[in-house]
Amino acid sequence: MANIGIIGAGSWGTALACLLSDNGHNVTVWSAIESEIQMLRTEHEHKDKLPGIILPQDMGFTTDIEAAVTDKEALVLAVPSPYTRQTARSMSPYVKNGQIIVSAAKGIEENTLMTLSEIIAQEVPQADTAVLSGPSHAEEVGRRMPTTIVVGAKCRKTAEFLQNLFMNEVFRVYISPDVLGIELGGALKNVVALAAGIADGLGYGDNTKAALITRGISEIARLGTTMGGRWETFFGLTGIGDLIVTCASMHSRNRRAGILIGKGYTMEEAMAEVKMVVEGVYSAKAAMGLSREYKVSLPIIERVNGVLFEGESAAEAVNSLMLRDKKLENPLIPWET
Repeated sequence: MANIGIIGAGSWGTALACLLSDNGHNVTVWSAIESEIQMLRTEHEHKDKLPGIILPQDMGFTTDIEAAVTDKEALVLAVPSPYTRQTARSMSPYVKNGQIIVSAAKGIEENTLMTLSEIIAQEVPQADTAVLSGPSHAEEVGRRMPTTIVVGAKCRKTAEFLQNLFMNEVFRVYISPDVLGIELGGALKNVVALAAGIADGLGYGDNTKAALITRGISEIARLGTTMGGRWETFFGLTGIGDLIVTCASMHSRNRRAGILIGKGYTMEEAMAEVKMVVEGVYSAKAAMGLSREYKVSLPIIERVNGVLFEGESAAEAVNSLMLRDKKLENPLIPWET
C-alpha cells in the first residue's frame, strides 16, 4: 500500500484516484478550486466531470498543495496541459529528491515546444519523472471497464514500481523507456482528432475517418522518429491505439470540439460548448513549431491550424488535402521494375 497524491481533480485525475484507491492505496486529491474540493468532500462524486462515479469515503481532498505532495511515494500530475508548468512550480518546494511524479496529461507547450515531462523536469529537477498514456477515457476507467495503458520512464525500476501501483484486473499496464515517443503520440493525436471531428461535422463518413487516422499516424510517426522517438511506439498503444479511440469516441473532447467546428462554430464557441480543456487546440500551434524546427511535413495538422487560427473554412481544408501533389504511400518500399 502506498500514499499517493493526485494533483488535479478533473475527470482523469478523479478516475485515476478511484483506480488507485481500488488497488488499496491511500489517495489524496488536490485541486486549486475550493468549490471543487468542497463538492468532492460532501458528495464524493464529481458531478460536473465524472457523474455517476462514487468516490470512496476514506479518500482525502485538499486545496493545500504541500499536504498533497508531502510524504507521498508517487504524485500523479493530472491538470490540463496548459497548467502543467505553473502547477509543477507550485509543487516543487515540497517535492523530495527522487520523489516520483507521473505526468498523466497530454500536450506540448506552445512557446517552448517542450513536452510535459520536460517541463516537470525543468520546474522540479529533483523529481523522478515518468509518464502515463494510452487509449483511456476517464469515463470508462472510472466505471472499471477493461483498459490498457503504458507507463514510460527512463529508469526501468521506476516503470516497474508504477506498473505495480496502477495495474489490476481491469487496468493493464505496459512499460516502455521511450518517454519522448509516448508523449508525442499522446499530444499530437489530439490535433488529428480535431480533424476527425471536423470531418464528422461536415457529414463525411467512415472512408474519411479511416484516411485521417492512417495518414495522421504517419504524420505523427514521421515527426516523432525525426525527433528521436521509436517507430514501434507510434504503432502501439500510445500512438495508433490512442489515436483510434480519440478519433472515434464521443467521450473525446477533441473530437466533439471538431464536430462543432465542422458545423460552423468558431474555435472559441466550440471550446465553450465542450466545457472542458480541448488539448488539441493548445498542441496544434506547437506541432507546427516542431514541424518547422525539424523540417517535417505535417499536412493534416497544418490544415487544422488553418481552420483554428487562420480563418480557413473546414471544407477548404479538406479540399486542400485532397488536391495535394501525387505521392507514394510509402517511399521506402522499392519497385521491382
